Amino acid sequence: MEEKCNKKTVLRIMGAYVAWVMGSGFATGQEILQFFTSYGYRSFILLIINLAGFLVIGPAILETGYDNKENDDFNQCRYFCGDKAGKFYEWFVPLSLFAGMVILISGAGATLSQYYGLNHYVGALLMAVMAFAAYVAGFQRFVKVVSFVGPAIIVFTVAVGIITVIRDFDGIMSVGDYETAMKDIRPVRFWWLAGILYISYNLTGGSMYYSALGATAGSRKEAVWGACLGTAALMLAILLMNSAMLTDIGVVCELGIPTLYLAKKISFILGAVFSVILILGIFSSCSAMLWTVSEKFVEQGTRRSYIFAGSAGIAAFLLGLLPFAELIGIVYPYLGYIGLVYVGCVAYKQVRKLLK
Repeated sequence: MEEKCNKKTVLRIMGAYVAWVMGSGFATGQEILQFFTSYGYRSFILLIINLAGFLVIGPAILETGYDNKENDDFNQCRYFCGDKAGKFYEWFVPLSLFAGMVILISGAGATLSQYYGLNHYVGALLMAVMAFAAYVAGFQRFVKVVSFVGPAIIVFTVAVGIITVIRDFDGIMSVGDYETAMKDIRPVRFWWLAGILYISYNLTGGSMYYSALGATAGSRKEAVWGACLGTAALMLAILLMNSAMLTDIGVVCELGIPTLYLAKKISFILGAVFSVILILGIFSSCSAMLWTVSEKFVEQGTRRSYIFAGSAGIAAFLLGLLPFAELIGIVYPYLGYIGLVYVGCVAYKQVRKLLK
């Protein structure tokens, strides 16, 4: 009997899949700038590496979540990595997500500061409050909301990327003139390692969220297609935004929010609208991280869970007052290194499964 595949469900899963990655680092362009654009023309090879990695690992996690949705004792970390390594990642993932929340909240502060001149702590506080409100609303309601946010960011990112590349394509020819400036913002020395670390910290940190997302699918096919289409949308957005930033690499190297600068270059109104979309993108990832962290330590829907989530939000807000770009350049590579074993285990199981 052929599995059902509801197109609306696939699109919902695709949107929620995209929304996870579309946090402050991605949506602001700082993540793409450091892990892709800073390596110049080699950034296009990095894109191919990430396409392959996300297509192998992402669908595997969602599919596993769907297959085990009736199993209350299922732990995807131990399923992929075994008892010892799995136990480590069972605790590492929530802690890494808390670090991600700090970066997201800092990114919200940086976005509102760069475009509207607000004090950094205003945007950071706003994001912490919004994330807590989403947590109180519950996971299913949250997924319905953020499934629209991811595609909206993709549309705006693609639009800004296409217009910028068409208008300023000649700038790509001058990338080699800014080698020193690009070298200063690279998170790691070796370009190929940047590609692997980008896959690692995104998919390791998102593993619990993706597993829960897969469990919301109506069939295995819906979970897999949602992840595959989400990956395609992400890579298209990275391709266009990376190309757009290469056209003006001398300027964007110095900026905290490159995408906002590119949007404002096209139109002040577009920049203003995009700033709102950026905040929503940061909200989508920050809320997902808060839910995942809390889900690990406390039972959902209880008074204790709300106190825990509120405390985590306050702590993340205080740490989120640190500089945004520096947090990305320091925290994400380390998270990527630690996550290498996890993504290696998922890839190994998936390849073995496909070869059977």
